[in-house]
Amino acid sequence: MNDTPPAQGPLGRAPGPGPTNHTATLCTREPMRLDSGGELGPITVAYQTQGVLNAERSNAILVCHALTGDHYMQGPHPVTGKPGWWEIVVGPGRVIDTRRYFVICSNVLGGCLGTTGPREINPATGQPWGLGFPVITIGDMVRAQALLLDHLGIDTLFCAIGGSMGAMQVLQWAVAYPERVRAAVPIAGSWRHSAQNIAFNEVGRQAIMADPDWSGGDYLSEGRVPRRGLAVARMTAHITYLSEPALHRKFGRKLQNPTGVSYGFDADFQVESYLRHQGASFVKRFDANSYLFITRAMDYFDLAAAHDGVLARAFQGTKTRFCVISFSSDWLFPTAESRAVVRALNAAAARVSFVEVTTDKGHDAFLLDEPAFHDTLSGFLNGLAEQAGLPPAPEDPS
Repeated sequence: MNDTPPAQGPLGRAPGPGPTNHTATLCTREPMRLDSGGELGPITVAYQTQGVLNAERSNAILVCHALTGDHYMQGPHPVTGKPGWWEIVVGPGRVIDTRRYFVICSNVLGGCLGTTGPREINPATGQPWGLGFPVITIGDMVRAQALLLDHLGIDTLFCAIGGSMGAMQVLQWAVAYPERVRAAVPIAGSWRHSAQNIAFNEVGRQAIMADPDWSGGDYLSEGRVPRRGLAVARMTAHITYLSEPALHRKFGRKLQNPTGVSYGFDADFQVESYLRHQGASFVKRFDANSYLFITRAMDYFDLAAAHDGVLARAFQGTKTRFCVISFSSDWLFPTAESRAVVRALNAAAARVSFVEVTTDKGHDAFLLDEPAFHDTLSGFLNGLAEQAGLPPAPEDPS
């Protein structure tokens, strides 16, 4: 179902000063079966790597990105020019030390930065897929990642790590491919999307579809972009990534113009200006239809559904080692949901550690400078590496 991995290529290179970006074409011989019952193929996957795969191929870490993320975990980002979304965590001498590990991050199926998704060309029509793209699931995303690992000749992951939607992928990996995942670190996530989260996603989707420039999903063919709808979707979602204390600390009721309010509908408050900036910058790097398909995949995610609603059965017999991490001020994926995953893992007699990091930074804490989180992740990985017999990272020459 996938291309034969090349004898030479990204796995055989010495580590450079920064990450390397790649694309792979998979499913050229037969299409990939989707959870919806449909098929898709060939599939192009864009991915980034850093570090060197050891001779035993036992030091690979898969980083799974969140809804609005991509495979550019280290920068500079080709669209925004900003540092990669996890530059603070991944790299030489950092928490996920690329002198010790071979780190992979792929743009998810349905994405818009090089992986097959609704903005790519449908070979059957010669036009962008648009709404003709098949509805996908988190399971489909993980299936495509597994095919990528086959392509790279990697049978077993040292660890799968991800936050938010990335945590969903990590849990799906542990359930669908337990024999291929030595350890799993789901961060600020859940085993299923709550009614509240589905509701927020629906508001975002309706904002996009209400934009006249969405054109029934055919905006690319018509040379349009539903900027206003996509910006509102991003603004709405971004509020859920923050906490009320963080918003108050950063903005409070501060005005843009210290002389007073405008008595109109411009951005009088700094928090309004901040959200508008978030929306405007998001439109430059993300595709509206991808937003629809990926949020829908999150809504459908429910690990217990195939096990008569009993989550513990999904993990029965697993040998994967888990480290579940939550944040005290995260109201999008609150700690209670992580605890439910931990209880299910305990019921399945799995090896699991759990840490709730106390912070007021909200859901996005995993993207920020949060020392307690970094210490937790570093400690778990270092302990795991020692048990696996991985050599320590080389000392930097001084």
